[in-house]
Amino acid sequence: MTSIFLVGPMGSGKSTVGRALARKIGYRFIDSDREIEARCGVDIPTIFDYEGEAGFRDREARIINELTMLPGLVLATGGGAVLREENRQHLMSRGYVILLQVDIKEQLRRVGFDANRPLLQTADPEARLRSLMEEREPIYKSVADAEISTDSRRMYHVVSRILRHLKKYDINLAASSVNEEPIERPASVSEPLRYTKAK
Repeated sequence: MTSIFLVGPMGSGKSTVGRALARKIGYRFIDSDREIEARCGVDIPTIFDYEGEAGFRDREARIINELTMLPGLVLATGGGAVLREENRQHLMSRGYVILLQVDIKEQLRRVGFDANRPLLQTADPEARLRSLMEEREPIYKSVADAEISTDSRRMYHVVSRILRHLKKYDINLAASSVNEEPIERPASVSEPLRYTKAK
């Protein structure tokens, strides 16, 4: 069974679409950001506050390495997950990568004033989103097997387009038994957040 990995900017709908897609094909759904929060016991802004972005990216890389090895998974990754080469290699070599695209205006409407987005805690969220997109869009495209726009589209239509694409390219989506057991969490990943203020 080919796992499906969703990449793209914040606000592109990776979690919403991923959850619906997983239900449709009988796969497990995991959001890497939510998994990090569950294992640390705190939210992402707190991790950024105490460990900085570099500390968060270290945790993210360990999680992505672990999760991309699982079969029958729809994985929604964080917007910056593609920044590290090791993450890109794991995503490209272990599953089928779909880029969810969204324009800046729609992105701003969805997440521009979300207090849980540390990178957007600035006086000009729109300018920050544009800067992030300029930096990251070529990287997203470099890892993606397919690109799907979520602008002004109902979630149902986005999922349908993904399914048509997967069928067209004969991606193996053999029905799986949904495993409700929690993922085994190695000590290196499940350790609680250490409150060492990042310098």
